[in-house]
Amino acid sequence: MRLARYGTAGHEVPYVITDDDRYLEVSRVAQDFGPAFFAGGGMDRLKDWLGSPGALDRAGGEPPGRVGAPIARPGKIVCIGINYADHAAEAGMDVPREPVVFLKGADTVVGPYDDVHIPRGATKVDWEVELGVVIGRRARYLQSEEDALECIAGYVVSHDVSERAFQLERGGQWDKGKCCETFNPVGPWLVSAEEVTDPQSLTLHLAVNGELMQDGSTSDMVFGVASILVYLSQFMVLEPGDMVNTGTPAGVALGRPEQPFLKEGDVVVAGIAGLGEQRQEFVAAP
Repeated sequence: MRLARYGTAGHEVPYVITDDDRYLEVSRVAQDFGPAFFAGGGMDRLKDWLGSPGALDRAGGEPPGRVGAPIARPGKIVCIGINYADHAAEAGMDVPREPVVFLKGADTVVGPYDDVHIPRGATKVDWEVELGVVIGRRARYLQSEEDALECIAGYVVSHDVSERAFQLERGGQWDKGKCCETFNPVGPWLVSAEEVTDPQSLTLHLAVNGELMQDGSTSDMVFGVASILVYLSQFMVLEPGDMVNTGTPAGVALGRPEQPFLKEGDVVVAGIAGLGEQRQEFVAAP
């Protein structure tokens, strides 16, 4: 099951995309794909409704207009840093013994084709394609990876845009370089967990102005999706509708001395096999 949202920012309408690529508006079942939807058993309710007689008869062509993020504003975004060994090597860092954890503002989430604002004073805006994990049920002190997988509603393409000078050169607070407005495009779809056979066998790619920069696989994660959720749940409660960004493979500008950081007019295309592809133009912050 693929979930998507269409409409102007703040007024998106929820849709389900069928297996034969038709679009069905589901606002009668789900007011929106936000924390309340996931906390209230919305995924199961939606599946049951879609399986009822005649539910798919109204499905049609793709809705016109803007594609929003497939999830409404999450409660929180928890990010894992340095979670691919090749990325650690290019950044000149050791592979961590435990997951490196930081938070990203929930208001950074924008649609998969929205412009990304280059912040005022920025000099080192960087790209990071990541597998995003959307939480479907409360995760607290999880004891097994099996339990962790049961807490996942679905998976998304997530672009963890970063400003490296803010992140690394302005007092050592990573959040400064991660929480700038528009710094987390998400989508185009949320793919339900049962549709992803193995989250550790997905290929990721990202290109800047048509040049491939990142070409990796989630099989190379230092800490896998399930183990990340078990770990996080020992320190915080993961609530329905939260999102976890699971790290990025090698190929970011920070690890390419010959590669300039992003500038106004650059176009980034990022995707994950089976989860879709997104595209953003980078523009000066208004």
